Amino acid sequence: MITTRPASSLIGMTHTTVGKTPVTLLGLGTMGTALARAWLAAGHPLTVWNRTPARAAALAAEGARVAKSTAEAVAASSLVVVCLLDDASVGEALAGTDLAGRDLVDLTTGTPAQARARAEWARERGARYLDGGIMAVPPMIGAPETGGYVFYSGSRELFERHRETLSVPAGTTYVGTDAGHAALHDIALLSAMYGMFAGAAHAFALIRKEDIDPASFAPLLADWLVAMAPAVHQTADQLRSGDYTKGVVSPLAMQVAGVPAFLGTAEQQGVSPELIGPFFALMRRRLDEGSGEEGLTGVIDLLVR
Repeated sequence: MITTRPASSLIGMTHTTVGKTPVTLLGLGTMGTALARAWLAAGHPLTVWNRTPARAAALAAEGARVAKSTAEAVAASSLVVVCLLDDASVGEALAGTDLAGRDLVDLTTGTPAQARARAEWARERGARYLDGGIMAVPPMIGAPETGGYVFYSGSRELFERHRETLSVPAGTTYVGTDAGHAALHDIALLSAMYGMFAGAAHAFALIRKEDIDPASFAPLLADWLVAMAPAVHQTADQLRSGDYTKGVVSPLAMQVAGVPAFLGTAEQQGVSPELIGPFFALMRRRLDEGSGEEGLTGVIDLLVR
């Protein structure tokens, strides 16, 4: 895994364009616009295209060249970055364009399978391909202090060639030659995030009807989640070793025994258990297999089909 941080960050700074890699950017949604402004601020000659031309007006005033078509935009630069709604939009936008000899970097959110198929699609059209998964929201683009970064996978040579340019908007983390691995890392981390949000939502629901200030409760919740986060390292170690009892201090049998208290409290507070119930059900299934001395890692094996 290769990681670099942004090479430039301060929007509004003046940079010379001498020696700067020209970039073509397709897609000027909120994220695309943030990417565009970061490259412009760093002095990269930028050509942009958007299905709705009006979105490009502000960027034109900031120095971007606005292409009338994707074909014109693609022809303007060897490095073509795509940040559109979905994979289907990528195919539609690039249909009929000449991609031969182009370096195509796709930052559109999609599945690993779509990334692999798009990589082959690009290869058949004479283009080199790199897929990206953005681990940031637009305000984090061009602001390295926020910690935003982008996963990249596909051609290592292509990544190394453009690493400096790609690190301008956000940090870069290369995760392998398999074009699908950037999307897989992206979705895996976001899935964990949504699981955390689900747990937090359930916690707030439990106190919702009580005389408990959510603003006072929030720091307790945040600190607890931070304290529990390192448990993922133990999970990874157990998965690698195959020993799911290694380092366990709260065995599965003990945790399952406590489930009635969680479900009972939810019922008493008038809160649906639909966010946490499925996980408790998986814990029970794992225990029924006779694995009471292990921790929660075995639940993962129940999820993998």
